[in-house]
Amino acid sequence: MIFSRTFLLLIILIPIGSWANEGLTIAVASNFQRTAAKLAAEFTSVTQTPIRISVASTGNLYTQIINGAPYDIFLAADVERPKRLEENEFTVAGSRMTYATGALVLWSSDSSFEDGGCVAAIKGGLYRRLAIANPEIAPYGLAAKEYLQAIGNWRDASSRMVFGENISQTLLFAVTGNVTFALVARAQVVAGLPVDATCTWNVPSSMHSDIEQQGVLLTHSKNLESAWRFMRFLREPKAIKIIESSGYTVTE
Repeated sequence: MIFSRTFLLLIILIPIGSWANEGLTIAVASNFQRTAAKLAAEFTSVTQTPIRISVASTGNLYTQIINGAPYDIFLAADVERPKRLEENEFTVAGSRMTYATGALVLWSSDSSFEDGGCVAAIKGGLYRRLAIANPEIAPYGLAAKEYLQAIGNWRDASSRMVFGENISQTLLFAVTGNVTFALVARAQVVAGLPVDATCTWNVPSSMHSDIEQQGVLLTHSKNLESAWRFMRFLREPKAIKIIESSGYTVTE
């Protein structure tokens, strides 16, 4: 389930008994969870290469990688961590690439906003609680912080803010009614939610840093040929169509 609070979620796309040496394990930022599953299924159907996906916040996955987690590929939600891994020789030379650019959405299911007005409520401080992903470990949380700073509301919002460990948990707070608003990934909204929104607003990209999401091939991969093939697959028209239909943009 998209809202699982499990720290590490394993999505097994093939029977575990048929797992082979050529299989891949991919670390995926939580905002990209559903999209990565679709991409992996398509890739496996064409190549017969099994894929396991491990999901957590970008910051937590980065920590796992530098501590030896056996991933083949890292699909982060920012540029900073892949670049840092590259600088410290955790990545295969020339593998770092931007695979998608995300967008931020203000979302609420609170009945008080059935006629809209969520933007005015945020600016005026007319809400009970606001959830964002932890900006220290989640790029979408950092973008949310930058937006609130841009409208001059960071200090006020901080006093009634709830931090999600990742963007999935952040949305969960709003869907369950524990907070009035959440600043989440557009891809989560596009994917469909178990409750209807009463108010949504696409935060202009000019109000925060670009949410450029990069991927890297990790040096300790035991399946470099398959890993390179997956990285090239992300540039193919089929993959781009899946990514864009999930709420992201792709720059050629």
